[in-house]
Amino acid sequence: MKIRFLETAQFELDESIEYYNHEVGGLGIKFLEEILRAVDLIANHPEAWPQISARTRRCKINRFPFGIIYQNREDEILIVAIAHFHRKPGYWNERLSF
Repeated sequence: MKIRFLETAQFELDESIEYYNHEVGGLGIKFLEEILRAVDLIANHPEAWPQISARTRRCKINRFPFGIIYQNREDEILIVAIAHFHRKPGYWNERLSF
């Protein structure tokens, strides 16, 4: 299954990696590994996580307070947000019109 990140989701990922690497050397890489592991699971089992709207699901990642907000589309998985659970809940809802 093809995986596509919205540009804003990619920015959130890059920004979070940079933040964690700044806080503790190498922690950003561990964060990225968790995200990639979750994306791989999503690609292989896209219906496994709870729905938060008709087309949208949320996969919580381990070890960090983040989740991957995604849509299982006909020909791809669209990553809508790499959302921090303690900041601005639901801020990514405006992205769901894609």
